[in-house]
Amino acid sequence: MKTIGIIGGGQLGMMLAEEIHNLGAKAICLDPNPKCPASFVCDDIVVAEYSDIEGLKKLGDMTDCLTYEFENVPAKELNYIVSNYNIPQGIKPLFDSQNRIREKENAKALGLNTPKFKAINNLFDLEEGIKEIGLPCVYKTTTLGYDGHGQVLIKNLNDISKVKPFLESEGILEEFIKYDYETSIIMVRSKNQIISFPMTKNYHKDGILDLVVADKTEKIFEKIKNDSYKFMEKANYLGILTIEFFVKGDKYYFNEMAPRPHNSGHFSIEGCTTNQYRELARFLLDKKLEEPKLKSKTIMKNILGFDYDNMKKVIINDDIHIHDYHKRDVRERRKMAHITFTNLSLDEYNLKYKELFAGGKDE
Repeated sequence: MKTIGIIGGGQLGMMLAEEIHNLGAKAICLDPNPKCPASFVCDDIVVAEYSDIEGLKKLGDMTDCLTYEFENVPAKELNYIVSNYNIPQGIKPLFDSQNRIREKENAKALGLNTPKFKAINNLFDLEEGIKEIGLPCVYKTTTLGYDGHGQVLIKNLNDISKVKPFLESEGILEEFIKYDYETSIIMVRSKNQIISFPMTKNYHKDGILDLVVADKTEKIFEKIKNDSYKFMEKANYLGILTIEFFVKGDKYYFNEMAPRPHNSGHFSIEGCTTNQYRELARFLLDKKLEEPKLKSKTIMKNILGFDYDNMKKVIINDDIHIHDYHKRDVRERRKMAHITFTNLSLDEYNLKYKELFAGGKDE
C-alpha cells in the first residue's frame, strides 16, 4: 500500500487525505499544529514547522511521494526536498506562484493575457508606476499575500500613504480591472493526460471567496480553457493547478495561480462526477485521470468565523452538504467550513440563504 505525504495539514490536506484513502492508499501530513484539520483524517502526522528540514526529512522517509497543500514552504527547504524525495509535481509551479512578479511575467510570456503591471521597490517606482498604469490601480506585496492581505487599492494620490508601510520589501503595481466576474479553472496534468473541472463564477466579500456558482457555461470559458491548457503544457507543469481570471466582456485577465487544490473547487466533491482531490490523488498514485462532468447546478458557500454559528441553522438534506474543518479557534475571517448546495441556482440561494449569511461586504 502506497503512502502519500502532504506538506500542510489544513482543510485542503484533510479532503485530499479522504480521497487518498478512497483510492486505497495512506496519507501522512506535516503541520506545526498537532490538531490541524488533516490530523483527524491522516494515518499519521509529523508535527513540525514547514521550514524544519528534519521534519520534512522524516515525512519523506515515511512516504512514497510528497505533495503540498500549503504554498509558502521556503525556497531553501523546497530545494532540499525536491533533491532528496519524490515530488511528482516538482517544485517549479510552486516556485513560480510564490512571487507575484515572477508569476505575472511567466503567465504573460507563455500566452495568457495579464493586466498591466510593474515591479515596485521604492516610492519612486510607485509614483512612476501610477503614471504608467493610471488610476485606479492595485499595489500588492509580491509574497505571502492572500485573502486580501498585503493589498492596497489606490484610487487617488492620497492613497500612496497607505502603501508606504509595505515599501521596505518588494511589491507589484497592477492595473485595476473593473471586471464583470471572476472565474477559475482547475486542471490536473499527468504525463499522458490533462483534465479540468467545470469553470465557475466566483463571488467575494472583503477580499475573501464567498460563493462559487457552477451552472452556466459562458462562451469565453472555452477560450480560457484552451489557453490555460497551452500555458500548463508550455510551462511543463504537472499535477494540479488552479488559475483565477477576471472576465470583462469578451476578454479575460490572469489574476493568480495556485499549484494545489483550491477553495473554488470544493463544489466538485458533490457537484461533479469526480472531484479535485480525487484527481490529484490519482495523479500522485500514477492512476489514469477521469474527465469531470457537472452533475447539477451547484453552489459552494464559504463559511468564515462570523458565519459559523449560522451554518448550524441550515438543515442537511440530500442536496445540502456541510463540510466542517474541525478548527478549534473560531476567528471572524477564518475559513471554518463550507456548504455545498446541489440542484440550486444563484437566484434560489439568494432567496433562501443570503440573509442568513449576510456578514461581510459584497465585491
